[in-house]
Amino acid sequence: MKSLLFTPLDIGPIRVKNRIVMAPMCQYSAVDGTVQDWHMVHYPARAYGGAGLVILEATAVEARGRISPEDLGIWSDDHIPGLTSLASTISDAGALPGIQLAPAGRKASTSRPFDGFGPLMPDNGGWQVIGPSAVKYAENYPMPRAMSIDDIQEVQEAFILAARRAIAAGFKVIEIHAAHGYLIHSFLSPVSNHREDIYGGDFAGRSRFILEIAREIRSVCGDDAALFVRISADDWMENGWKIEDSVKIAELLKSVPVNMLHVSSGGISPHGKPSQSGRGFQVSLSETIRREAGIPTTAVGLITEAEYAESLLQAGRADLVALGRELLRDPYWPQRAALALNAEAPVPLQYARAWRNT
Repeated sequence: MKSLLFTPLDIGPIRVKNRIVMAPMCQYSAVDGTVQDWHMVHYPARAYGGAGLVILEATAVEARGRISPEDLGIWSDDHIPGLTSLASTISDAGALPGIQLAPAGRKASTSRPFDGFGPLMPDNGGWQVIGPSAVKYAENYPMPRAMSIDDIQEVQEAFILAARRAIAAGFKVIEIHAAHGYLIHSFLSPVSNHREDIYGGDFAGRSRFILEIAREIRSVCGDDAALFVRISADDWMENGWKIEDSVKIAELLKSVPVNMLHVSSGGISPHGKPSQSGRGFQVSLSETIRREAGIPTTAVGLITEAEYAESLLQAGRADLVALGRELLRDPYWPQRAALALNAEAPVPLQYARAWRNT
């Protein structure tokens, strides 16, 4: 049986050489939003390791949208040279370069995990956070300022400018971050969106923000890049966003058209707990959306074994498989996976003599 994990896939205007995606994972290592040496080593290493698509961490479309002061940014033309160099190096290393565009919303202004994590207050290097409504993420987090219509339009314009910069820098996948309790997800979820205007209320109102952004970025991408959206398919809360809502939003995003949904879950509240845990605990969400909405999906969540990743694709539960922490532990996981599946290993020529099937 031919391995699907190592079979190319056409996604809109792009072709990915295999189905392995490096999921966005914050590195908290930028200075004023700019690319540093760490990024220039970290991301290309995963490309040389064999991943078909490498997606940069959540990259802030505006300074107040950073999760931490050390997040990567794309809110200024000054960020383009570093991002261009990084995208080019990833491409030269054999992977498609992708970037995740994000504002953190009410979960912004925090310290780095390795500096203690938790919210930063204005008197300690933090800043005023914003959200759809004045609803805290958690008790120890600051109260977000409810966004005005002008604020909403300002963030949407920031997304458009960021997408243009990303295309100029050479990224081939633009992913909108609409998951994990950050700004766009907080508009979708009734847990955090208590608005009574056109951006709140029922499903249509809460979905308006993401749909307007997706349509604008689709226009920017044109034939130069594929458009992905990462969603939290279930809040895991009784009064939250459900998988049924995700199927509905997937159908709407498909019509934009969005080329791929990257299916995660949770993050809207520390009280949301998944109904299951362990290997592939989110895969059923990807499978449901793919089947019922008819849109390609990327599965993510504790996928660590080559045979399991392959089985997801063979069963039609996803079109791509994203790895997060596993690729932090082992940049060369794709090469080991190829050996396990008797596929041709994606090995640089310089390393070929170390692999038995190259």
